[in-house]
Amino acid sequence: MQITSFARPTAGQFAVATLAMAAVVLASNILVQFAINDWLTWGAFTYPVAYLVSDLVNRRFGPGMARRVAWVGFAVAIAASLMLAPMRIALASGLAFIASQLLDIRVFDRLRRGLWWRAPLVATVIAAVLDSIVFWGIAFAGTEGPWLTWAAGDLAVKLGVGVLMLLPFRLLIGRQAARASSALSH
Repeated sequence: MQITSFARPTAGQFAVATLAMAAVVLASNILVQFAINDWLTWGAFTYPVAYLVSDLVNRRFGPGMARRVAWVGFAVAIAASLMLAPMRIALASGLAFIASQLLDIRVFDRLRRGLWWRAPLVATVIAAVLDSIVFWGIAFAGTEGPWLTWAAGDLAVKLGVGVLMLLPFRLLIGRQAARASSALSH
């Protein structure tokens, strides 16, 4: 097993990552309450950004720091969600979020040395499936409304947005690599 050395984030970088994570989860918990149609809620469009945040932290600072960001983001988002969203949504979101984030981090870390797109794509797909099963099964099972079709539509959008997040991921890791290369040459 090869040990990889990762940069340590500044307090500001850690704060930005955890606040971004918390903001995405909180926005998604609020937006999931608003249906677009029988197949989709607005939360499906915001939640996949959490995987982008996690994968960027994991790529640059390693899985340990990505887990810290996930746990702190989780705590902040759940506290805020309990005040702004119904308890069943806040709790379902919390369980789904932490389970899927920890899975995303683990899968990403195992695939990090492959092609640049493989780790974020595979990790996001697997984690999004787990997130959807846990969230929709807890938050809306037994309630009125077409929650099974919302779950299917939500997953489809999460996967589509997850693929679209590859572009900002590539651009941001490319910028990081350019900065690191520039710093080494000076």
